[in-house]
Amino acid sequence: MKILFVHQNFPGQFLHLAPALAARGHQVLALTDEKNQRPSPVQTVRYKAPEENPVRGLARSYAEYVERGWLAARGCRALRNQHGYTPDLIFGHSGWGETLFLREIWPEAKLLVYAELMYRTRGQDVGFDPEVAPDSDEGRVTTLARSAHLIQGLVQADAGLAPTRYQADSFPPELRQKLTVIHDGIDTDVVKPDPQARLELPDGRVLTAQDEVISYVSRSLEPYRGFHRFMRALPAVMRARPDAQVVLIGGDGVSYGGQPADAPSWKAKMLAELDGQLDLSRLYFLGRVPYAQYLSLLQIARVHCYLTYPFVLSWSLTEAMAAGCQIVASDTEPVRELVRDGENGRLVPFFDQPALEAALIRALSGDPQAQRMRAEARRTIVDAYDLKRQSLPRLVEWVEGFAP
Repeated sequence: MKILFVHQNFPGQFLHLAPALAARGHQVLALTDEKNQRPSPVQTVRYKAPEENPVRGLARSYAEYVERGWLAARGCRALRNQHGYTPDLIFGHSGWGETLFLREIWPEAKLLVYAELMYRTRGQDVGFDPEVAPDSDEGRVTTLARSAHLIQGLVQADAGLAPTRYQADSFPPELRQKLTVIHDGIDTDVVKPDPQARLELPDGRVLTAQDEVISYVSRSLEPYRGFHRFMRALPAVMRARPDAQVVLIGGDGVSYGGQPADAPSWKAKMLAELDGQLDLSRLYFLGRVPYAQYLSLLQIARVHCYLTYPFVLSWSLTEAMAAGCQIVASDTEPVRELVRDGENGRLVPFFDQPALEAALIRALSGDPQAQRMRAEARRTIVDAYDLKRQSLPRLVEWVEGFAP
């Protein structure tokens, strides 16, 4: 087949799938934003990046996404008219509107979308954390307005793919029936326990698995990933475990939600709130780091803390489990799909600060079930989420099932 991938940040979720299909003899091409600097495993073409969106109010998101969709479609029209290119199959991420008009360019091509999450006004992130964003009519209406392009994208598609059951089930039943659930996959040959792993910190200190290390990872340090709850647990944890070292990976911006109103970042806000309560000599903010350094942190951590709103599940949780971490995680719906309390990790209510503190202290002090839970965490990923043996073969079979 001629297969066109569409993703503004390509390769994104198609990092392994696109080259795997190319290796099987398909002609694979990727369309991406002209400003995307990520290295690509396949040939790429680029569409013009959108200019600043002048629209305000409830229509802002839709205006932004349809504009990007039109720019992507214009790029595809040039491929068709100037180069005679016609794909048999298009597979695009629906999150930014890029697939909205592609059926008008190539009406005969099969259209697949990566359906990451449907925004909902109840039962997910909206109104979940009143401290950060209280439930309101305005918030729910804004959420509905932001979901229009996701509905439109899946309605037009022949089928969609979601990485977890929770994310698939966020879509209404009439659209959910179009979705297949296959996780992107974790390369467990790379992400695995390593007793010899070492992590060098900015001050030159080297941490190993012999140290009491708590790891926390998020693309951005923000409430959606429970950063504020984690930080508030640290004074009690650091008092109880005077040798504990806390290492955080993540940027100071926001990936989901908004900035705090009274501070330049959530990191600055929490450090100000906890001023005088933390031993800063044992607290390390590494920012965003190379993958190898991130993996070393997971491999040396005595406990990995993962907290999240009911929202998209992070790759960091699946990779921490594959690395054999002892997991302490929030008892929220997307997490429960992978973590079973007392079997392959510990679950604590998202808002129960004493429970989080107790779980972290217990893990650091030598939980007698730790070794068993670590092994079971890795087994969970190897058995059902392994890239080479589970996810990638299923993804390839799914895509090839739409051959004309």
